[in-house]
Amino acid sequence: MATVAPNGIILEASGLTKHFGGVPALHDVGFVARKGQVTALIGPNGAGKTTFINCLTGLLRPDKGSMVFDGQELFGLSPHRIARLGIARTFQNLGLFPRLSVLDNVLCGLSTQAGDSLLEAFLRTPSLRHRERRLRLAALEALDTFGLADRAEWPAGALSYGEKKHLELARAFVSGPRLLLLDEPVAGLNPDETERVGTLIRQMRRTGATLIIVEHDMDLVMSVSDHVVVLDGGRRIAGGAPEDVRRNPLVLEAYLGKISVTA
Repeated sequence: MATVAPNGIILEASGLTKHFGGVPALHDVGFVARKGQVTALIGPNGAGKTTFINCLTGLLRPDKGSMVFDGQELFGLSPHRIARLGIARTFQNLGLFPRLSVLDNVLCGLSTQAGDSLLEAFLRTPSLRHRERRLRLAALEALDTFGLADRAEWPAGALSYGEKKHLELARAFVSGPRLLLLDEPVAGLNPDETERVGTLIRQMRRTGATLIIVEHDMDLVMSVSDHVVVLDGGRRIAGGAPEDVRRNPLVLEAYLGKISVTA
């Protein structure tokens, strides 16, 4: 099995390019993510941030480029094979199953660990029952971590919008992914809910999780990130530590709006 490079790089994208009808959504994009750190991907709408996430998770196939995760090339792999490597994600638009219980939604995040033997499922073997108990306990622990334990049996559709965001985080985090991709985790949340998500992201980082977040809330980005990458029109235009990006005149003018260099 491949191991993380000595310099801590767990993901390295290079030359990533994707066109839609001749329009470049990504053009020669490259950056690295390091184990145990939070990397933020920022830029205006249409900059290519979600396209990058979709390429990384196999939902889109890049036109060219390389995406190496812990020594494994991801280019051309199917979404389920990429998920089995330990990459999980959330979505801009909530991807929950509203009629399933909150607990069952989280259990969906453990599907890669559930086994795929029809014979085992038919016979209800002791090993299968033991695995189901283990997965249920893991799901309940995740709900407790994300403040939803008392709603485990609720239908997911009955949750508030903020709670649904927490549920998506719980479902993505429950499997203990080696890389967690969060696509606009605080979109539509009020300041209190946003702060709670920020706390959860910092908590995940303290457990050793590696995260890439796509986000427009710059206060959140600056407070949780170790490294920030800026895209514009599908191209990488800047990258570095949060304070370096905060003080980059081009980034300040184009993306950070009213955030001052002394904020």
